[in-house]
Amino acid sequence: MKFCQSCGMPLTDELLGTNADGSKNEDYCIFCYKDGEFLQDVTMEGMIDHCVKYLDEMNQMMPKPMTEAEYRQMASAFFPKLKRWRT
Repeated sequence: MKFCQSCGMPLTDELLGTNADGSKNEDYCIFCYKDGEFLQDVTMEGMIDHCVKYLDEMNQMMPKPMTEAEYRQMASAFFPKLKRWRT
């Protein structure tokens, strides 16, 4: 399974972001990338807060569902330690 290179969301065909020409982007999800542009400019903590909103959707695609605390711990290790996170 592929994951969004911005937020870590599991990527399925219906969750692929879109390029400027309307084609599907295989690197980013629809919550991070639309029409060839990133949708947010946030800190790492802000990105984790944003992603937590979709935890129920992510858990439907995961072999073992995560709690919010488990997701926050995993995401803190997954995301680079940047001052600003561009999604």
